Amino acid sequence: MHAVSDADVRDPFVTPVAMEDDLVEHFPGDRGTLDPEVRRVLAQVLQKRFLSAEGNRAEWALLLEHQQIIESRLHDLYLRLVVDPGRGLAYKQQVRSDEFEVPILLKDLPYNRTETLVLVHLRTVFQRETAAGESAPRIDIEDVEQTVLSYLTDADGSMARQQRAIRAALDRLDREGVVDEETTGRYRISSLVEVVLSAEKLAELRTWLRAQQAQPQQTQPQPQNVQPEAAL
Repeated sequence: MHAVSDADVRDPFVTPVAMEDDLVEHFPGDRGTLDPEVRRVLAQVLQKRFLSAEGNRAEWALLLEHQQIIESRLHDLYLRLVVDPGRGLAYKQQVRSDEFEVPILLKDLPYNRTETLVLVHLRTVFQRETAAGESAPRIDIEDVEQTVLSYLTDADGSMARQQRAIRAALDRLDREGVVDEETTGRYRISSLVEVVLSAEKLAELRTWLRAQQAQPQQTQPQPQNVQPEAAL
């Protein structure tokens, strides 16, 4: 007969090992391991085109503090996290590979011709104004229209149609955070414009614009649609 030891009497049950079952559930069936505030930052990165330090100070601090684990969760979905401390921006990119099949989760919605022309002008103004020491460049819709209309042709429709297309382009860029309409018709240009339109792409498009101005309308080349770097 097995003798009962003093240890058995003092500790008759085996001490359980901590398991995921012991984690706090934040909703029924919750199997997540991240703290609620970190989950919310991860969700915002997935939900939005970008996260800015200026407009989301608390979330930005949490992102930097927990960047490694957030990157890990995104990598599980074949997404890459890009953090730009200089501009105070963070955004996600779709991982792509020629070596193995990658499920594509993000939508790449290219900018059309008018949107591209608006972007070129915004990027040019942002570059010029920041070089002059302006931290938050602003622009009026009349300025945008005057410049963009000079590149549009009869093939782009009537003047009224062209103006509607320009305003629609600004509306899209406002939704995406490239500009912020502070008052009716006046926009603040975000540093995100440098991400959406790189210096290399800007130079390429400027070359196209110069070529367009030098040629008759019927032979003018069309610009390639710009693919945004920060996808949805």
